[in-house]
Amino acid sequence: MTINDERDLDGMTLAGQVVARTLEGLKAAVEPGITPADLDALAGQIFARYGAFSAPRDEYGAPVNVFISVNDDIVHGLPTRRPLQAGDVVCIDVTPNVGGYIADAAVTVAVPPVSPVVSRLIACAEAALAQGFRAARAGRPLNGIGRAIETEVARRGFTLLRELQGHGVGRAIHEKPEVPNYYHPALKRPLHEGLVIAVEPMVSSGHSGRIRTRRDGWTLATTDGGLAAHFEHTIMITKGAPLILTA
Repeated sequence: MTINDERDLDGMTLAGQVVARTLEGLKAAVEPGITPADLDALAGQIFARYGAFSAPRDEYGAPVNVFISVNDDIVHGLPTRRPLQAGDVVCIDVTPNVGGYIADAAVTVAVPPVSPVVSRLIACAEAALAQGFRAARAGRPLNGIGRAIETEVARRGFTLLRELQGHGVGRAIHEKPEVPNYYHPALKRPLHEGLVIAVEPMVSSGHSGRIRTRRDGWTLATTDGGLAAHFEHTIMITKGAPLILTA
């Protein structure tokens, strides 16, 4: 969506705050023994406090409040009842509808103790997101975001999962434009003020860069068993640094 007035800005700001508070609560709860299903239930409780509900459930029929992907699962993971164990890599993806406005963000955390490769993987995905933000300014080309992300991931020696990408967001989960995490030469059009997009690099410790859908029909995983990390924020484009609505 494009924010043109205070009503839309207020709506997206509130949705972003609910995302941030949910992520904060779930991150704090990640520890050995808790299950992704427990985290999903907690997300439902936090949503209820703010009159929010799961946008993926509403739009696509997903049987979850939030998606939680573990280890080689990348995104759209259905929360299971397998207790988390030391060393697990956990991605939490939160997308509520709050009064008709939708914001989307994700973080990846690891259950201690954390191996050096997992620490570097998570740092890579987070740094790639930061580099994407540096390119996300009014007047600059849309494909500059992907170029910045792709360059950072390559510099750090990990594999970009190119089949997955960011997107516009606001009144629906997936709106135009698509925001690839790599340089796409055709996407030269300039970003404009007020545009709201979700930027979300996904990277792997594996080498194939390919993904598969698990039998549950939702969870996307790496084909080679490589661990995955995913960071995402919903931002509004300005002339300067973007406004991070889900921070």
